[in-house]
Amino acid sequence: MAKKAKGNRVQVILECTEQKESGMPGMSRYITTKNRKNTTERLELKKYNPILRRVTIHKEIK
Repeated sequence: MAKKAKGNRVQVILECTEQKESGMPGMSRYITTKNRKNTTERLELKKYNPILRRVTIHKEIK
């Protein structure tokens, strides 16, 4: 079960954009937290994709 958010810090899910576009099966996702007050826009980070075996851009979903 997920913990309740304390204050402005919330959990977000990052999903690989390059794998989504390529149509390959599976999905590379990461869970992280962000401060809602300081970072109002969606996160976009470079993370390792084990299926493509390289670093790709992961964007926040939901």
